[in-house]
Amino acid sequence: MSIPEFLLKMSIVVTAVVSLLTNLSVLLCFTQSAELRSHVPGIFILNLSVSNILLTVINMPTTFVGVAESAKPLGDFFCQAVSFAETFLTANAMLSMAALSLDRWVAVVFPLSYASKMRYRDAFLIVVYSWMHSLTFSLTQLLMDWGGYSHTYASCTVHLDWEKRTQLAAYATFTVLFHCSSFALCLLVLCFAYLKVLRVAKSHCKRIDVITVQALLLLVDIPPSVKERCLAEQKKRRQRATKKISIFIGTFILCFSPYVITRLVELLPFVHIPRYWGVTAKCLSYAKTSSDPFVYCLLRHQYRRVLASIISRVLRNNHDTLSVHNASSTLDTLDDNCIARIT
Repeated sequence: MSIPEFLLKMSIVVTAVVSLLTNLSVLLCFTQSAELRSHVPGIFILNLSVSNILLTVINMPTTFVGVAESAKPLGDFFCQAVSFAETFLTANAMLSMAALSLDRWVAVVFPLSYASKMRYRDAFLIVVYSWMHSLTFSLTQLLMDWGGYSHTYASCTVHLDWEKRTQLAAYATFTVLFHCSSFALCLLVLCFAYLKVLRVAKSHCKRIDVITVQALLLLVDIPPSVKERCLAEQKKRRQRATKKISIFIGTFILCFSPYVITRLVELLPFVHIPRYWGVTAKCLSYAKTSSDPFVYCLLRHQYRRVLASIISRVLRNNHDTLSVHNASSTLDTLDDNCIARIT
């Protein structure tokens, strides 16, 4: 086994473990917190987490076996089913991220009318559209028999066999439409929504800065260290907003763009994609499943608070169980000693 193959296999294992733990943690928070369930964006996060979990459970193991064995991990029927799932789940996850960005845009740009513009019914309709959109492409792939094992990506994915090269034009059209309506569309929505959010956030920061400076000028007796601390906090506030937007858009581009570009470039008949690069691009797209819980959920205060309460509850129960067990053991020991003295 070569070093690149070992690194690829380790990256798949680490990504799968982190993805399962973090996405299941998000679902656990939803089951334990009525506050999180009451928020409309929770529907999009729930849809995204379920897609990530299914992608982790269904697709990552087959890719791991494909890398380890350098051969088709499953039979034709199951490989087509895994390919179908990959197309559906990947598109659904991307559209869920776009829906989350639109929700943030409405909440920040139209805060007074957010409750009327983004209701539970609207969120459910968006999720249903995401499913129908994803199902359209995955069913088309299934009906055209374009799903199978690809040696380039060491996985069961959308793939055109050499015997079907007469369908190259139709397959190329399908591939371009799929990536334009999933990756490109979602990237456009993310950039539009989050850049609008960033603009509004900066304008709010400027107003707060003006008010803070005016207050500092009025308070002539305030120590210089306090003034410097206020100005530094203003700068951190501006940088924090920019950092969050950069993470939202940057992780999407970093994880998905290498794979999408590779899938488009391989349509050219004179281009050969090296296997190591194909698997690496696939692993990068898988990495998004493990980063999404941190980007959208687990770094937020509400989720951290719920997780902390769950962990403290579990530790308290374990401590109570251990105390009862120790007390029972002590009583048993005392009983044995008493019986020994009597006999």
